[in-house]
Amino acid sequence: MTEESPLESWTAGEPYERYMGRWSQKVASPFLTWLGVGAAARWSDVGCGTGALSETILRRHDPASVGGLDRSAGYVAYARARLQEPRVRLAIGDAAALPWKAYVFDATVCGLLLNFLPDADLAVREMARVTTPGGMVAAYVWDYSRGMEMMRHFWDAAVALWAETAALDQGERFPLCQPEPLKALMTQAGLQSVEVCAIDIETRFRDVDDYWRPFLGGQGAAPSYVLALDEHARQRLREAVRERLPVAPDGSICLQARAWAVKGISPRS
Repeated sequence: MTEESPLESWTAGEPYERYMGRWSQKVASPFLTWLGVGAAARWSDVGCGTGALSETILRRHDPASVGGLDRSAGYVAYARARLQEPRVRLAIGDAAALPWKAYVFDATVCGLLLNFLPDADLAVREMARVTTPGGMVAAYVWDYSRGMEMMRHFWDAAVALWAETAALDQGERFPLCQPEPLKALMTQAGLQSVEVCAIDIETRFRDVDDYWRPFLGGQGAAPSYVLALDEHARQRLREAVRERLPVAPDGSICLQARAWAVKGISPRS
């Protein structure tokens, strides 16, 4: 699910699950329903990360096979332990140079990766290459600029404290994560009948600690940023974020998260 950059670390599966993987799995179910791919299909999961999307494919769609790939050896190891199933084959590799032959899969999917890639166009073309003519190519990404409240509260608080933090804000870094750029990306890669839809989920936390603890795991831009702060600055940021959170009388926090999903059909000729 990741490509490493100097701004963040993507190496450890369990902290990533607590931070983002659990929410990715909630998006996976409506995403797969929207795709409408039938049983016994051959799937590939590009940027499989800790295995959230592959696990949902196995649970809901009775696939013939699932091929997964991610650049993070730590995430692939976590996914292999999670998905001990003979139909699943996972590998370490690059989304821009997929190790599979052409026309191998009926459906190729990609969760929470495209915006991190240095060349998303090449990756989508690779996804189309390994998909059978008439097969499905699809992806989803978070709406970092407006729709992912968990992240917006964090970055808005950080920028209010330290203006230079704006350069790290994923809403600023990832203009791809909106409907029109996603549709253009897929269309330019030669995919047909391209569609985009919003998938909204609820991200619920028991209390402020439950919200904040995943930011200490070091996986991703925001947690990497938190760990780079000294203890005093970290506590200032935690308090600034707490003041922005809509805490219910029982201490719980209910936030909304929006992902943009895009799909297209691999050309038949």
